[in-house]
Amino acid sequence: MQKSRTTGRDMSAQDAVAVLDRLRTRAPRVHCITNAVAQNFTANALLAIGAVPSMTLAAEEIGAFVARAQGLLVNLGTLDRERRDATAIAVQSAAAHHVPWVLDPVFVDRSELRAAYARDLIGQGPRALRINRAEFAALSGGEPDSLAISTYARGRNLVVGLSGETDLVADGERLVSIANGHPLMAKVTAMGCAASAIVAACLGVEDDAFRATAAALTIVGVAGEMASETARGPGSFAVAILDALHNLDGPRLMSHAKVN
Repeated sequence: MQKSRTTGRDMSAQDAVAVLDRLRTRAPRVHCITNAVAQNFTANALLAIGAVPSMTLAAEEIGAFVARAQGLLVNLGTLDRERRDATAIAVQSAAAHHVPWVLDPVFVDRSELRAAYARDLIGQGPRALRINRAEFAALSGGEPDSLAISTYARGRNLVVGLSGETDLVADGERLVSIANGHPLMAKVTAMGCAASAIVAACLGVEDDAFRATAAALTIVGVAGEMASETARGPGSFAVAILDALHNLDGPRLMSHAKVN
């Protein structure tokens, strides 16, 4: 796993600002295999942050889409046969063309078959695993404290981005907590799916998967706080966070990031 090339803190607000700047200037292409509920919101979130989404599942072309992307998202939310087949081709293409990818193992706590499939995918080289507490417990068999996620990340040579009231990001050597966000984020479907897609976008512009994952979750958390300033409920919040992602700039991110 690639280690930090800087000294000092493992992750800082300034690192997130640098990743945001590169998102805006490079406009990375992100191919998304995601659930049917999440596709529209995820695509809009990627566009708002400055990335370029694609969503095809067609077996005859998905390999080419992934080969020309800078990041790949594999989300297991609606795990039908078409998405399983597409995932097999996409992951193979990502490996062949050195495209970093993130796995979002949605609902693995609801189905052991799904959990087994997710474990198989984890063995195929994702750079990051974006996960919640229940999903982590289902995959690891343990509670998601700092030591557990660090040990899990080290043993599988990936970065764990654990969402919660305070997000945790670990790669086995480094650990950071991110205290940004707002409760309304849990009331909008596809919010986590969009966050995972933004992790994939950040992987497309930042070689260090730890910094990319931490930057993505910081960006999303700060945007959630910005959206809450004008939202009146979940419906308006869903619109407001797209505007917040679009309008987020370096000074706002720098002043509001709560990274430790």
